[in-house]
Amino acid sequence: MILDQETENSFETDKNAIATLPKAETAEKQTAEEVHESEERPESIGTIYGDVGTNEFKFSVLTKAERSDYISVDHPDCGPVLCQVSSIIRKTNYTLDKSLKADSDDEIEEKLSAQADVIGYRDDKGLLQIPRTTFKAGSEVYTADPQFIKKVLGLKTNPKKCAYIGLLRGYDMPLMLDINELVQRHVCILAKTGGGKSYISGDIIEELMKHDVTCVIIDPHGEYGAMRNPGTSEDPKFNVSPHGYDDKIIEFGMTDGPNIKPLRFTFKSLDARDILDLFQTGDVRNQLPVLKKALDSLREKKDLYSIKDLIEEITSEGRGHPLLVSELEYLDEIGLFAERGNHITELIQKGKTTIINLKGVAPDVQQLIVRRWGILLFELRKMDRIPPLMMVIEEAHNYCPQNENTLCKKSLSTIASEGRKFGLGLMVISQRPAKIDKNVLSQCGTQIVLKVTNPNDLKAIAASMEGLTAGMEQDIQGLPIGTALVVGSGIQTPMLVEVRPRESKHGGASVQIIGDDNDE
Repeated sequence: MILDQETENSFETDKNAIATLPKAETAEKQTAEEVHESEERPESIGTIYGDVGTNEFKFSVLTKAERSDYISVDHPDCGPVLCQVSSIIRKTNYTLDKSLKADSDDEIEEKLSAQADVIGYRDDKGLLQIPRTTFKAGSEVYTADPQFIKKVLGLKTNPKKCAYIGLLRGYDMPLMLDINELVQRHVCILAKTGGGKSYISGDIIEELMKHDVTCVIIDPHGEYGAMRNPGTSEDPKFNVSPHGYDDKIIEFGMTDGPNIKPLRFTFKSLDARDILDLFQTGDVRNQLPVLKKALDSLREKKDLYSIKDLIEEITSEGRGHPLLVSELEYLDEIGLFAERGNHITELIQKGKTTIINLKGVAPDVQQLIVRRWGILLFELRKMDRIPPLMMVIEEAHNYCPQNENTLCKKSLSTIASEGRKFGLGLMVISQRPAKIDKNVLSQCGTQIVLKVTNPNDLKAIAASMEGLTAGMEQDIQGLPIGTALVVGSGIQTPMLVEVRPRESKHGGASVQIIGDDNDE
């Protein structure tokens, strides 16, 4: 009974507050109405009531409103301010006791109340600002005009400089990301398995290829080669048509396959410490002098040499080191290093996307390949020998994990922290945000999050994503497939986006166990 009494008291308090709102007109509110008297204003959807803060407020809901809707409110000092509905509550007088009475004829009274977060307004310099004083209780709440939303959120619509990834949810307004900022500030795409992270990464890569941006994709599952072929989706709503990118893609791998060229590195490019780093050996003090001496001797004899040549050099003069020889033999068996590897002009071509297909390659060999690519791209960009580019890392938690050292972690961390200075962008894609190195994740200025439910992953996202509210954290757990939360690349506040269909074929689609022909 105590619980029921509290419920009734709470309802009466809110009901009285909401009921008196239309009478709470102040001089400031009347002035604002006079200013806009000659303008076409949308119908009011509610009125602010109760305690009002600078960052959030409550308002009565008089018409239909949904969570995440954009609204506008006139501020006495700043004019119209953009806000967003974070939650909606239906307050009633229907208590537990009343629900237990089967023959109760009591009329149920209901009032809708919503909570809104303040996004801000654009000042005279075009900067996004949040009012430093509160709104007035009794102020009318309006549905935000699309042009006002576009202005305050800073949505860009220049197809020559921006990547089109979808529509602002509920408003059918194109959402475009600034390509310069994508590359300069790095990107992370995070989602649970099957959440659509590879799908939206394909959207972004399509846009980069359209704009002749050079890319390198580390593809552990062999999915991205499918982008050569046109997809099957065609949706007038998104203005997207099927299109393949065969003329933009070059692909390398460790195994033979259609359109896949063999990937080989020149062994001569490695010095003694580089070779030992590949082994991750703990016996550097004993192995380094032996290796250095053998390499110096070999370089005096040959311009080009193989791993086999180095093994023979080590063993020929009685300098044999069993563990070192064993490691070199394993490196030779991999088949990644050769006397003559791929020339850089073959691996990196301006305006093209290079796919490194690692499907079926052992994890330790993948680590070795990613390390070599990381070092190669970073050093060549420092010397301006290759064009500015974006390096895409699928399953990034395997290559730069938190609290664990891997062969390639250092090279990727270096790109994350220093690559932007040299025009080397990084796009990390993962289903386990909590397992990605925090130093890498924190460097990503553009963050794209799809559905995530793991509590540890949600904490990692909340810690790294700017402007994320409690309501948005709830949204992440319930995001439908095809919807993403995006911030960065010119977008200053997180917003929900309906991801556009792919133009090219999606190679990461789930395999059907039972076909459609079994439908009754």
